[in-house]
Amino acid sequence: MNIPNILTLLRVVLIPVIVVVYYLPVGWSYMAAAGVFFIAGCTDMLDGYLARRWNQSTPFGAFLDPVADKLMVAVSLTLLVHEYASFWVTVPAMIIIGREIVISALREWMAELGKRTSVAVSYIGKIKTAAQMGAIFFLLATPAELKTLMGLVGYGFLYLAAVLTIWSMWQYLAAAWGDLMPSDDHD
Repeated sequence: MNIPNILTLLRVVLIPVIVVVYYLPVGWSYMAAAGVFFIAGCTDMLDGYLARRWNQSTPFGAFLDPVADKLMVAVSLTLLVHEYASFWVTVPAMIIIGREIVISALREWMAELGKRTSVAVSYIGKIKTAAQMGAIFFLLATPAELKTLMGLVGYGFLYLAAVLTIWSMWQYLAAAWGDLMPSDDHD
């Protein structure tokens, strides 16, 4: 067990903390939950940086890091779908969560073929992640019934994340298309 792996585990532990804090019957619960989400997001950046810098990458960390990320995003988006109870939050949340499932399955399948690098994380995927983290932070920090600048910024990031989600999914599927749909040519 090393510091990068401990940070990844901390991110997993913080997921239920986000939910519990969000539902506390106090006025500051939204901002506090957003703060916990922010801390969890920082561990995501820090664990990978430290693992590379200190040469402490491990198979456990390589497995758990993307799982922790996807759990944190899926649980937080589900929390927001429930809180906002709005088509305008539900649809982009469905797109983002659905894409995560599709691309995770695609990466696993491509790894079985020995071609995982053809669906490695892209630059668009990194921008998408930043946009969705920003969206979740701003929307967690804002009660659904309040129309604030922070809430509008959250919506903007959410829709940017949804567009980038579709774009990056298309890129990954295009990169794997030859393996997904091999031609029947037998020359």
